[in-house]
Amino acid sequence: MSLGLALLILVTLQRVGELAWARRNTRRLKARGAVEVASRHYCLIVLMHAAWLLGLWILAWDRPLVLGWAGVYVALQVARIWVLVSLGERWTTRIIVLPRTPLVRTGPYRFMNHPNYLLVAAEIAVLPLAFGLVGYAILFSLLNATVLAIRIRAETRALNELSQPQAT
Repeated sequence: MSLGLALLILVTLQRVGELAWARRNTRRLKARGAVEVASRHYCLIVLMHAAWLLGLWILAWDRPLVLGWAGVYVALQVARIWVLVSLGERWTTRIIVLPRTPLVRTGPYRFMNHPNYLLVAAEIAVLPLAFGLVGYAILFSLLNATVLAIRIRAETRALNELSQPQAT
């Protein structure tokens, strides 16, 4: 098996595992009184990510891997784990907010409000570059930026309205 194919398999398994974890977290959060907001754009996110990964399977499964970009992608996964661990069971793929609960301000959230979206944007570009698919990286980066503009605006509004700032 080639390194490129192995990477695609690992990314696919990671995404499927994250969806399962997100579903579990969503159930638990809602059981504690959390609310979902701005769900109408969620199908766009799912569609864009599914198309991105499916397209990589179609176009890249047999392409040689550009090791430098693959290394950058692996480094991004370390940062992704930092985000996931920092949010713990509050990490979901939807906008789920626990009303009157302080925002997470640990890990990368000490430095910025939405580090996960920065990582996702980097992943959307870097993985295709690891297969030499420059045009694909640009196309999906633009699509992702469009969806994230909607998402970040909705999430920021929801967090500002429903959460309480963490005491310092």
